Amino acid sequence: MSCTTILIGKSATYDGSTIIARNDDSGHGKYDPKRFIAVNPENQPRHYRSVLSHVEMDLPDDPCRYSIAPNALNNRGVLAEAGINVRNVAMTATETIAVNERVLAADPMVELEPASGDAQSADYVPERPGGIGEEDFITLVLPYVSTAREAVLRLGGLLERYGTYEANGIGISDVNEVWYVETIGGHHWIAKRVPDDCYAAIPNQLGLDDFDIEDALGGRHRDQQQVEQQQRDQRQHMCSADLDTWIQAHHLDRSMDKSPEHRRHLNPRRMFGTATAKDHIYNTPRAWYMQRYLNPSHDWDSSQARYTPISEDIPWCRRPENAISIGDIDFLMSSHYEDTPYDVYGSRGTEESRHRYRPIGINRNGHLGILQIRPYEPPANSAVIWLSFGSNPFTSVAPFYANVRTTPEYLSETTGEVTTDSWYWTNRIIAAIADPHFVENGNAIEHFRENILSYGDRLLVQTDVISRHDEHVPDILEQSNETMADYLRSQTNELLAQVLYTSSNLMRNSFTMSDR
Repeated sequence: MSCTTILIGKSATYDGSTIIARNDDSGHGKYDPKRFIAVNPENQPRHYRSVLSHVEMDLPDDPCRYSIAPNALNNRGVLAEAGINVRNVAMTATETIAVNERVLAADPMVELEPASGDAQSADYVPERPGGIGEEDFITLVLPYVSTAREAVLRLGGLLERYGTYEANGIGISDVNEVWYVETIGGHHWIAKRVPDDCYAAIPNQLGLDDFDIEDALGGRHRDQQQVEQQQRDQRQHMCSADLDTWIQAHHLDRSMDKSPEHRRHLNPRRMFGTATAKDHIYNTPRAWYMQRYLNPSHDWDSSQARYTPISEDIPWCRRPENAISIGDIDFLMSSHYEDTPYDVYGSRGTEESRHRYRPIGINRNGHLGILQIRPYEPPANSAVIWLSFGSNPFTSVAPFYANVRTTPEYLSETTGEVTTDSWYWTNRIIAAIADPHFVENGNAIEHFRENILSYGDRLLVQTDVISRHDEHVPDILEQSNETMADYLRSQTNELLAQVLYTSSNLMRNSFTMSDR
């Protein structure tokens, strides 16, 4: 699916948290309802079968509890999308990316091949399952890991064994580290740790632009007794076991640099990725805008600017000029090129320029999950999922504790029925009514966002204080989530009323003379 991801190391955030965040966008012409649920160990499958690819496998019998933001309808599988487990490991999966034709020739995708022929005849060919993908990653990894590194290695092992049918980027974090994994072809993968003082801004494009294969392969050990050595060697990079020999065998490295040092600075984006006219419309402008916002002192707009919306070499990660807050992330993931000629709701530029590039905040946003692991709170209450449903420019993220056994019905009971009893559908209605009159409804939406963010911050502080001195932490966190959901519902209904009133007055068939 089309998405936008931002990953933030702990020294680059406002409070020392690790944060991974991602919009999940439905495909063109589809709107996938979203919900927020807790998966308790007894509800985790012991035998798994993918809906999309029909791949099957047995799963370990010792899963831990985790909270996720999956699709409400099961027509394409769980699609957990974003989640945090009780051990405070977070995953967001996945950022759909693209690899080039040379990669696909060297390691084709593992796609479902339906059965053919009559089952009773000699020419019958049974079905061949596909690999794993976005539908599966979080369900297969998150309940079984205790650190981000463990999650990277478990995911990598599954990719090598079962393969994948799509190219994807996966964000993984714990309280200490943030990692980004990219799948390369059907069975290969690379992973890089986000530096503590940096953020990574990622559209639907293979992003990694500097990779140390010596570091990645130096600690490739399967023996559990060698974990310490593995972590020393794989300080910042990990990859599939045969990546080096595979690259050489298929002549994938086109760099003219033949020096030994080149192996410590491979460019995966150039080696494996794409650089097309479509990328200049759909992908590079989003990376440009996120970095423009977080590093505003650079020249982004003049004719001499180093990076433009169509630059193919925008750095994968960068050190921000100021520590990044939840509000910054919410703004960026809702953005539509504000203060530029490319803003679809703006007055600068031309009609053509205002529709030139794909915004981050679009009609097909399904949910935004900002996954925060806070180092200053006890492990029992340190994990928070900041969630919003629907088109991001018309709503706000709200905080919910992840270490819970149940979640509020306002978020968990989403179905295919359009109803204001569901936060997802209420936000979808608000966006559709407000969009034609964005400027006129802007103040109400901005006020709503301020209310939700400020109330959420206060509620977290109050709940944190209580939970530090009470042994029934999950009970306290669940009650806090219910309180947040109640406030969210009241504020969302109020916003709906305001937007409905304003937009009703601006209908094209309006007439001001009333009957006596």
